Amino acid sequence: MAAVTCGCIVGGWVLCGIPVLGVLAMMVIGLVEGIIYLTKSDEDFYQTYAIQKKEWF
Repeated sequence: MAAVTCGCIVGGWVLCGIPVLGVLAMMVIGLVEGIIYLTKSDEDFYQTYAIQKKEWF
C-alpha cells in the first residue's frame, strides 16, 4: 500500500510539475520581453518593429 501511495505522490509531482515549469518559463520570457520593449528608445522601437517589421517573440 505504501508503494502505491508513493507512486501516486511522485507521479502527481511529475505531472503537475511540468505545466508549472512551462508557466514559469512563459512568465520569465514575458518579463524579459517587456523589459526589452520598455528600455528601447522610441526611434529604436519604430525602426525595429515598424520599418523592419520584426515579428514579436
